[in-house]
Amino acid sequence: MSKAKNLQTGHVGLNVTDLDRSLAFYRAVFDFEVLAEGKEEERRWAFLGRDSRLLVALWQQSQGVFAADRPGLHHLSFQVDTVEEVRATEAVLRDLGARFTYDGVVPHGENGTSGGIFFADPDGTRLEIYAPTGADPSDAPVAGAPTCGFF
Repeated sequence: MSKAKNLQTGHVGLNVTDLDRSLAFYRAVFDFEVLAEGKEEERRWAFLGRDSRLLVALWQQSQGVFAADRPGLHHLSFQVDTVEEVRATEAVLRDLGARFTYDGVVPHGENGTSGGIFFADPDGTRLEIYAPTGADPSDAPVAGAPTCGFF
């Protein structure tokens, strides 16, 4: 039996190559506020969240692009209340020129009603925004497995 009775995810830390570019992206897409920021040239970072709650930490300490074929983070997912919120975020992402994995809102599985959009941040980190209901229960883009597992 676990000693931690109320375990929950605290925040997610992401390495980025250009903090200014990533800050602009995450603030535009997720409406995050900057809770704290480190501006020393060799130690740039930002804590992002809402209502004073830390959700994402960005660390400018990497090069290249996200490597989906390496162990580690598979994707980062955010849940919203409605599919309309998913579609509104999709519009923001399209204005930003973001790269999508699938076109539009897709269900998590065959005939499922939960679903969302799958896209990449400026460094190629795979992201998802989904709603628990409201997705068109049509064919999923990946048969026989959750859509979010194989993109």
